[in-house]
Amino acid sequence: MKRALISVSDKSGVLELAQILHKEGVEIISTGGTAKLLTGNDIPVIGISDITDFPECLGGRVKTLQPKIHGGILANRQIPEHLTEADELGIPLIDLVVVNLYPFKATILKPGVTMSDAIENIDIGGVTLIRAAGKNSDSVTLLTDPSDYTKFMELFQGNQVDDAFRKKMALKGYRQTAQYDTLISQYLAKELGDTDLPDQLSLTYEKQQSLRYGENPHQQAAFYREISILDGRLSGAQQLHGKELSYNNIGDASAAIEMIREFSAPTVVALKHANPCGVGTADDIYAAYERAYKADPVSIFGGIVVLNRPVDALTAAEMNKIFLEIVIAPSYAEDALAILKKKKNLRLLQLADIMNPASSERYFHKKVDGGILIQEADLLQLDTDNYKVVTENQPSEQEWADLKLAWIAVKYAKSNAIVVVKDGATQGVGAGQTSRIWAVDNALDRSKSSTKGSVLASDAFFPFSDSVEKAHAAGVTAIIQPGGSVRDQDSIDVCNQFGISMVFTGVRHFKH
Repeated sequence: MKRALISVSDKSGVLELAQILHKEGVEIISTGGTAKLLTGNDIPVIGISDITDFPECLGGRVKTLQPKIHGGILANRQIPEHLTEADELGIPLIDLVVVNLYPFKATILKPGVTMSDAIENIDIGGVTLIRAAGKNSDSVTLLTDPSDYTKFMELFQGNQVDDAFRKKMALKGYRQTAQYDTLISQYLAKELGDTDLPDQLSLTYEKQQSLRYGENPHQQAAFYREISILDGRLSGAQQLHGKELSYNNIGDASAAIEMIREFSAPTVVALKHANPCGVGTADDIYAAYERAYKADPVSIFGGIVVLNRPVDALTAAEMNKIFLEIVIAPSYAEDALAILKKKKNLRLLQLADIMNPASSERYFHKKVDGGILIQEADLLQLDTDNYKVVTENQPSEQEWADLKLAWIAVKYAKSNAIVVVKDGATQGVGAGQTSRIWAVDNALDRSKSSTKGSVLASDAFFPFSDSVEKAHAAGVTAIIQPGGSVRDQDSIDVCNQFGISMVFTGVRHFKH
C-alpha cells in the first residue's frame, strides 16, 4: 500500500489512522478540513490540488471529481494497459480510500431545518469515491466507518489486508450510499408532498438491536428502526426496567400502542399475541385498568398492558398482582416505578408522546413471497356524520359509548373478529376465526360477565342473520357493523324483531 486518499466529514479516529499510515511510509492525499487537521498534527499531506492541478472550487463543492483522482482509484492492477495509461497520464495509483459523507441524516433531523440546508448537505464527491473504491475492491481498500479503523490498522500492520476484508468494506460502502440516496429521496418526497405510492420504492432502516431469536428460538431476528424523529414511536421508547425486549414483545407492543392512540379518555389496553384481550375506559386510569383486567383475567396473564395516562402507585400495585411481560405508559410516578421494579424481569417502557397522532404510521408494509405489499395504515376512526342507524330502535347513550369502544377494539383484532363490550370494557373477543359465526361464538363464550345489556361489534358485515340471533340469545342489545351484505335486510329484520339497535358504519376493518 503506497498511497491513501483521506477525505472525511466525521474526523473520529482519523488522526491515529493517518499517523499509522505515515509511519509505514504511505503517502496521504487529503482535502479541506481533513488536510488541515493532519498537517496541524505534523502529518505530511499532498493536497488534492497538487494532484489535479486544479483548485478546490465552488465553496468546496468540487474537490475530488477529477480523472487524476478517480483514475488512480479505478485503474485495474490486473490489466497492464490500465497501468501503462495511468503512468502516461501522470495518474498516481491510490490504494486506500478513507471517506465518509456529509451529515445529511443529522441535518434533516434538526428541528426547523430548511430544504436549502438539507440539499447543501447532499454529498456528491464522497459518494463517487465510495463507488469507485468499491468497484475496484480487488486492489483498493475502502474505509467509510471510523469503527473499522482499528481492525484495518491491525491487519495493515500485520500485512494481512486481504481480498475478503476489502470486499466486506466495499459492501459496507455500498450499503451506506444506498441508504444515503434513500434518505434523500424520502426527504424530498415528504417536503414536496409526494404521497403517491412510487413506481420505484426504496426503504432504509438502521439496526436498533439484535434479538435473541424471532417468533421461535430457531429463527434469527433483529429490530430495525426508521431514520426519523422517533417521538411517540415504539423505537424511540425509553426502557426503564426489565429484560431485553424480544421479537414477540416488540410486535405486540407496537399493536398495543397503535390501539391506545384511538382513545382520549383514560384507557388501558391489554394485549396478547397481537390481539386485544381486555380494553377498559373510565374516568381514571385505575378504574380503566380494573375494567381491562376483569374483561379477561386469564388471557392478560403474561400479556402487555399499555396505558394512556401516567401510572400511579395504586394502579402499579394492582398490576403487580399478576405476571405481565410489558407495561407501556407516558410516564410513571416515582412510587409507582418503585413498586413495578420489584418484578425484576418486568419490562417498563416510557413513551412520553404516546398519544402524538403524528407518530402514527402513514403506510403499512407487509412482506410476502417474492415482494412486499404496501397500503395506507388503517387510521380511519368512526365517522359519526356518516354512520347510519338502520333499525327501529336507537342506541341509548350508554350503548353509544360502548358501541364506539367496541368498534375501536374490533378494528385491532385479527379477522374474522367480533368484540363484545359492556359498561366501558370489553367482555369477550373472538379473533382470527375462519367463520364469522365462530367469531361470534368465541366472543360470547369468552365473556367473563353477563352479556345481558352488552353491545357487539363486527369488523365486517354479517353474511347471514344467524350472528344476530346468537347475539340476541346472549342478551346483546346493540350491534355495530359495516353493512354491505346482500342479506343486510335479513339481519335488520331480526334486530327489529328482538328490539336490537343496529348501526351501519359503511367502513370495513379487516386485519390479517
